[in-house]
Amino acid sequence: MKPKATYWRWSIVAMLFLATAINYLDRQVLSLTWEDFIRPEFGWTNNNYGTITGVFSLVYAIALLFAGSFVDKLDTKKGYIWSIAIWSAGAMLHALCGIGTNAICEAFDMVGKITLVSMTLFLLARCVLAIGEAGNFPAANKAVAEYFPSKDRAFATSVFNAGSTIGALAAPFCIPVLAAKYGWEMAFIIIGALGFIWLGLWIFVYDKPEKSKFVGEEELAYIRQDETAASAAKEAASEKVGGEKVGLWECFKLKQTWAFIVGKGLTDGVWWFFLFWMPSYLKNVYGMRSTEPRFQIAIAVLYLIVMLSLAGGYLPTYFVEKKKMKPFDGKMRAMLIFAFLPLVALAAQPLAHISYWLPVCLVGIAAAAHQSWSANIFSTVGDMFPAGSIATVTGIGGMAGGLGSFFIQKGAGLLFDASEAGAWTVLGAHGIQAGYIIMFSYCAIAYLLAWCIMKALLSRKKA
Repeated sequence: MKPKATYWRWSIVAMLFLATAINYLDRQVLSLTWEDFIRPEFGWTNNNYGTITGVFSLVYAIALLFAGSFVDKLDTKKGYIWSIAIWSAGAMLHALCGIGTNAICEAFDMVGKITLVSMTLFLLARCVLAIGEAGNFPAANKAVAEYFPSKDRAFATSVFNAGSTIGALAAPFCIPVLAAKYGWEMAFIIIGALGFIWLGLWIFVYDKPEKSKFVGEEELAYIRQDETAASAAKEAASEKVGGEKVGLWECFKLKQTWAFIVGKGLTDGVWWFFLFWMPSYLKNVYGMRSTEPRFQIAIAVLYLIVMLSLAGGYLPTYFVEKKKMKPFDGKMRAMLIFAFLPLVALAAQPLAHISYWLPVCLVGIAAAAHQSWSANIFSTVGDMFPAGSIATVTGIGGMAGGLGSFFIQKGAGLLFDASEAGAWTVLGAHGIQAGYIIMFSYCAIAYLLAWCIMKALLSRKKA
């Protein structure tokens, strides 16, 4: 009797999807509570908020440099366990910041320093969150490389990466409601607790495919097809580095690593800008509150548009199967297509006077293009490096993305305060809206710039 075919690899993707959704829910709690709940309590400015989100990005970047190596050393299962336990604890720590601020200000007669004290405590909590969250994508990317052949990795990555969209989509409907009903502190506690529930499932579900009792022989052969097909990935435009593993510092000597650094460093901050600042944009430009139905629907529609990125993950598979392209070449072709789509963001603020739906939809398209780009660039690591170094290189690229995001987040806060205070005018937009013109313009061109540099680094004559 023929053994029943198994598809356990998609159960693993479902777990990665849930983890990524929880990851983004935890990130969104602050961005959806600071304007209406935390800012009035502590007197924060745009620059204060930009500092907090920027430092989060910076710590996340530094942690990513080591998180990848940590996951490679510990293995996927244990690496994920440590990661989500730390970030969930960090998320819940935010709830103590209000109590801690009041206690410190009263004990040391620092009532006039409430903004500084509250910022300091939130920064500490964000640092714990950042350190834990740094392990998510290296571990998830490594799990995909373990469970999928090269041609399917971009699609699998796009599926689990869609968890970030679902997390961001669910956030405006649950977080402001929790904050309004139970206080902003409980929003952090309830959302943070989700990670510990996922953790219990992960311990039971995950094992390497060759050790998993849920993976049949047929599925294992499918997963390992690259190895039995003379490793098609090694024939990619950017040849895979030989050996079982490349050390952390050795990676920095390779053009492949620098191509990945550029691709992440110039573009990751765009997604984080949309994630952290679009709620503020709707409040500052249109006067919306986070508890209003129109605000929640607008954010929901934006991230529903981002769900189109699922199709972007399939595009390289189409190029490989229908156009007979090599996996790496198919991913680079797909990334070029996605690099053009964010250009629509150039029209977001100039058309904002017509209806708030225009910037919402245009930013949604740009964000969908980012997620498609992100799924493909993550999956190129498996084409360029051996399995033992995938999490390490993913961490390096994530570090670059975090550093880029730090400058974008901090720069946005300074820019918005300056443009508002100085009554700037840019292309007919005034005050803070002029600041958004500048930020949306960078977001629009970042991907084409990154693709061109990547192509230049990876294009070399073969001996």
